[in-house]
Amino acid sequence: MQKSWYRYWLMFLCSLPTIGLSAAASMAAVALPSVFSDHMVLQRDRDLPVWGWADAGESVTVSIGDQTQTTQADGEGKWSVTLKPLAVNRDGLTLTVKGSNEITLRDVLVGEVWICSGQSNMQWPVSQTWNADLTRATAKNTQIRFITNDNAGVQKPLADFVGAWDICSPDTVNDFSAVGYFFGKQLQEVLDVPIGLLDNSWGGSACESWIERDRMAANPEMYGPLLKKWEETEAKPEMKDSYDEYEAALLKWQDAEIAAKKAGQPIPNPPNRPNTQMVQQHRPANLFNGRVAPLVPFAIRGVIWYQGETNAGRAYQYRDMFPLMIRNWRDAWKQGDFSFYWVQLADFQAERPEPGDSA
Repeated sequence: MQKSWYRYWLMFLCSLPTIGLSAAASMAAVALPSVFSDHMVLQRDRDLPVWGWADAGESVTVSIGDQTQTTQADGEGKWSVTLKPLAVNRDGLTLTVKGSNEITLRDVLVGEVWICSGQSNMQWPVSQTWNADLTRATAKNTQIRFITNDNAGVQKPLADFVGAWDICSPDTVNDFSAVGYFFGKQLQEVLDVPIGLLDNSWGGSACESWIERDRMAANPEMYGPLLKKWEETEAKPEMKDSYDEYEAALLKWQDAEIAAKKAGQPIPNPPNRPNTQMVQQHRPANLFNGRVAPLVPFAIRGVIWYQGETNAGRAYQYRDMFPLMIRNWRDAWKQGDFSFYWVQLADFQAERPEPGDSA
């Protein structure tokens, strides 16, 4: 029954471009990934990549403040420009992207942008904190903005996610990362600049899920057994079939999502995730592809990281894996050695008579 459901999704999604978008195909236009929206925060004092989609060969012009840059979409309809660094802006700028249509993003601030990542420690929402009611009531700060990427785990890099930037308020802060919010709140108070927070955390996630697979494969002595175990799991027909169908549906949905954006039509809902470890937070590279890749190369100041319990039983391996992950992310962004702050895990398991390994 479940396999038939996924086949239905595949047939439906394959038909979207011809059914839902056929009338607008001739009016296809420029589109932006969800990390660009009204109320966003751009990183100050750094080059600012802006990218998206258009018709192949279409001329695209991007403007903000006194800057204007023009480029041309490549044969696959992808385009990008890099804006020059901007100074702090607390009042809001307008970012326009013009091709055969024009996209106008309003209330764009310039300040400090941080990614909030890890497992449940980072995912833990404001609504479940001590004095949550007081925290919500006092969360009235238009200089703090946030956005969440909750994509599924996949083995092929995704280009986008469903989401939009929110202005911090009692109505919007409830479900956002508590650690991320309090970090951003203190930064804003100390620096007096706008703060943008991007949350892509997933409770219970393993460090290896946040790393590209070839990075681990390059060190077979350290990661060979881990990867081999997963390869054996992935080869099982019941695992492979359900995942392959879901991934195909998800990638088809992504094409439909981009097409809908370009056509100015509502974005279709993504397919439901199957209940299998193949799309979850332990499989190597799953979260790099699903939750990191769609954010690259959005300009950031750095990352805050709260994770480790899932890898605590492999502390010796983690001491190599965690630095490997940091290098992987820095290489992906091509912004140099940006700041990467992490939380040392608390003593949360049973007390031992002798010291043990620590993650």
